[in-house]
Amino acid sequence: MELLRLGAVGEERPYVRAADGTVHDLSSVTAEIDGAFLSGDGIARARTALEAGDLPAVDVEGLRIGAPIARPGAVVCIGQNYAAHAAESGAEPPKQPIVFFKTPNTVVGPYDDVLVPRGSTKTDWEVELAVVIGKQARYVDSDAEALACIAGYAVSNDVSERAFQLEQSGGQWSKGKCCETFNPLGPALVPADEIGDPQNLDLKSWVNGEPRQASNTRDMIFSVAALIRDLSQYMTLDPGDIVNTGTPEGVALSGRFPYLAPGDTMELEIQGLGRQKQTLGKA
Repeated sequence: MELLRLGAVGEERPYVRAADGTVHDLSSVTAEIDGAFLSGDGIARARTALEAGDLPAVDVEGLRIGAPIARPGAVVCIGQNYAAHAAESGAEPPKQPIVFFKTPNTVVGPYDDVLVPRGSTKTDWEVELAVVIGKQARYVDSDAEALACIAGYAVSNDVSERAFQLEQSGGQWSKGKCCETFNPLGPALVPADEIGDPQNLDLKSWVNGEPRQASNTRDMIFSVAALIRDLSQYMTLDPGDIVNTGTPEGVALSGRFPYLAPGDTMELEIQGLGRQKQTLGKA
């Protein structure tokens, strides 16, 4: 089962895709896929209604695919969380998670255009496993408790402007992370219990059809559970919040590939979570 939000920008409606590929209208269960839905046992209610045949199948061909979670309260991001990516960045593996933030309004649909910021010289791509919080995480004591706070997972593109991030920021990474459209998310929110082990998922990315990143979440320095547990000691994660868990090697920052320019395309994929694609435009 996958949760979807389909429709024009600002007019998205909730849907669910069944295992057989059919898409069903979820509006009889909820008006929106958001924090309130997730914290109110929404995934279980959606699954029950789907299995009971209470959700009508619909033809959604031609509908825009929006981000699968509406109005996240926070987008918390982790830097240099893959051993090989830390190495290609010229940094020692961090002893503690590196934390920065993106503004929630950076989140767009998985096929929406990404806008290269004005003055940009180093716009970069980053395929990441996004964690969507389903139950408040506050002073979590164990990995098991941390995983129990997760509603599901999605593909995330933590688009970055490296000159803004590293050369013009004074150490404030978020200056290179919060440009409009800089967090395509989706295509779907896949419930955590349908993914199993989040530390064994393949991640890949392509630019203009050419391979860039190819790794697996087992290369994470800090596991998904460890990240949620650690973050919960410093902040409260609420239902609907997003945690971007870091990107593997193969980005332009490495010096191996050119940075992005208007007209380029990015494609990103995570095992079991689907694939997204964006075209670069101008801000």
